[in-house]
Amino acid sequence: MSTAVFNAADHQASTLYLPPGPWATVLDCLCERFAAISREQWLDRIARGRVLDADGAPITVQLAYREGLRIHYFREVPNETPIPVEETIIYADEHLVVADKPHFLPVTPAGEYVEQTLLRRLIRRFDNPDLVPLHRIDRHTAGLVLFSARKDTRSAYQALFPTRKIDKRYEAIARALPELEFPRLHQSRLIDGEPFFRMQEGPGPSNTETRIEVSERNGDWWRYGLYPVTGKKHQLRVHMAALGAGIQNDPFYPDVLKDAVDDFSQPLKLLAQSLRFVDPVTGQGRFFESELKLAW
Repeated sequence: MSTAVFNAADHQASTLYLPPGPWATVLDCLCERFAAISREQWLDRIARGRVLDADGAPITVQLAYREGLRIHYFREVPNETPIPVEETIIYADEHLVVADKPHFLPVTPAGEYVEQTLLRRLIRRFDNPDLVPLHRIDRHTAGLVLFSARKDTRSAYQALFPTRKIDKRYEAIARALPELEFPRLHQSRLIDGEPFFRMQEGPGPSNTETRIEVSERNGDWWRYGLYPVTGKKHQLRVHMAALGAGIQNDPFYPDVLKDAVDDFSQPLKLLAQSLRFVDPVTGQGRFFESELKLAW
């Protein structure tokens, strides 16, 4: 008898713990929980073995509902719209893959994006289902993303981030701030904002920290070097907006652009420009730099 443990992340599946409710079957729960997916679609997924129990075995349509039951399901987006941008591989070895992500491409599946993500593209390119991103950058942000290529060395690379043993440099083009002194350290507490996909600064002890410098001046627009000490969602975008210099072409900060659609000619001027660290497996000093540039 196999003792292998199903790992949803390794298999690119999403996990749901069934919430409290009156349903008779797991199928009934899924249909109500995800109203945008029809019952026929769930029946088709179950028939194709795309909905699994906690042990990784395909469920049946008769499986009885139980609160807290763990279910794994593979996300599917029919007729997914292609994203007309291409990633570049900066470096690859048996342990690491370093990709240069263009603007607008998500790192991992979410929302309306599944196959049109950097992760799924790299899995196909390297024929390696064990690839896992070691950190994330926003869909609107371009630049470097590190991926672990092997399970047995993954934890060593993951530990670089919470222990702050990796130096990250970003570039941004934003409004000039001649009234402020640079370089400067911006610290604040980030909390959930409105709408749900935004963050905002709130009261309480700081939980984010960014060092900011000016690297180039060009009239009303300056090029900033951003060095995040912490790595909260939208941290750099919120910090720059809080200083009065929302990053050029930002659809979320300082204000949400209503009915915003992707305009590939007007990307967010934010770039994950370089990464520096000591490789925890080989002991080598590593420095990777994006080949992308932010144009004025």
